[in-house]
Amino acid sequence: MEKIIIAAMATNRTIGRNNTLPWHIPEELKLFKKVTMGCPMIMGRKTFDSLPGILPGRRHIVLTRNSGFSAAGAEPAASLAEAITLLERDNCERAFIIGGAQVFTEALAVTDSLRLTLLNREVEGDVFFPPFEENFVEVSRKEFPGREDFTVIEYQRKGEHRGGN
Repeated sequence: MEKIIIAAMATNRTIGRNNTLPWHIPEELKLFKKVTMGCPMIMGRKTFDSLPGILPGRRHIVLTRNSGFSAAGAEPAASLAEAITLLERDNCERAFIIGGAQVFTEALAVTDSLRLTLLNREVEGDVFFPPFEENFVEVSRKEFPGREDFTVIEYQRKGEHRGGN
């Protein structure tokens, strides 16, 4: 199963503030929906709580240590490993890991690729995307000019991309 981290971050690596996205970019949200549609998403409980509700067309796996966790439309998993095993058992072809920072940090050890939206500015925040550059190589980049410019950059784990380093 392909495991993909998908996130948006500012140039100073900010990904959140007060358990919310500290920006609202409709074009980027549409891309997120298009890319993740039909695929399961793995997320921490705080990320799940920050969503406006269950995102249609996608399976929600919520990582939580609370064995009593229950939310309509969400499946609990006690760990990232348990979530991955559950999805592999169901023969999922790909899964997106959508946050937050603690989940991203743990997932960097097992993920195949990253799809990062980079805002072309710094943003004040209290949650930041972890360092990843040592183990991943950029394989594509696409600029999205608009009301707020952003760039989508895809990275592959080193040794697994077509370039071979």
